Amino acid sequence: MKDVETLAREIVAREGGYVNDPDDPGGATRHGVTIHTMRRLGMDLDGDGRISPADVKRLTREQAAEIFLEHYYARPRISSLPEALQPSVFDMYVNAGANAVRILQRLLCEMGEEVAVDGVIGPQTIGAARQAAAKAPDHIADAYGIARRNYYYDLADRRPTSRKYARRRDGGKGGWIARAEEFISPRFHLTEAEHRARVAAWG
Repeated sequence: MKDVETLAREIVAREGGYVNDPDDPGGATRHGVTIHTMRRLGMDLDGDGRISPADVKRLTREQAAEIFLEHYYARPRISSLPEALQPSVFDMYVNAGANAVRILQRLLCEMGEEVAVDGVIGPQTIGAARQAAAKAPDHIADAYGIARRNYYYDLADRRPTSRKYARRRDGGKGGWIARAEEFISPRFHLTEAEHRARVAAWG
């Protein structure tokens, strides 16, 4: 598996630069770090006494990677999960917070493990994940990636303003879907026809 620092740098690169999309509840964002996160961490980068989009624009790639490593990998205890799961759960935690863990917990329940779906990685989730990975070492990462992809589609079903993240203007796979499939074996990627059939009801 890639070392965690490499994963963090790849996440920063994947997230891109500064955006402030009104349809994104994260608000002003740079390198994947939202203004809400910066406010929570007290990151007044321009020293004017308040944390605004101007501070978000000042955030460096190195600062973003450090935030991800500390607050989206170490503190949520993703480092305690089986290695096969860590890259995708880490990447999704940056993208969706505790929902990344809830998806894992629901998957573990479907695999017959007893675990609370609370979005927190504690001893129960760690133990269940390790047992599931031991039972299906060649499939656990793909199973999580597929569950993650389904989450994005389901979210777009419920929230029309988010559909542009799951489907491009030309009808192809949007950023969310492409991102999820980076962590899924190619044999489990949806074909273009399967993707278009999945989103056909969106009009």
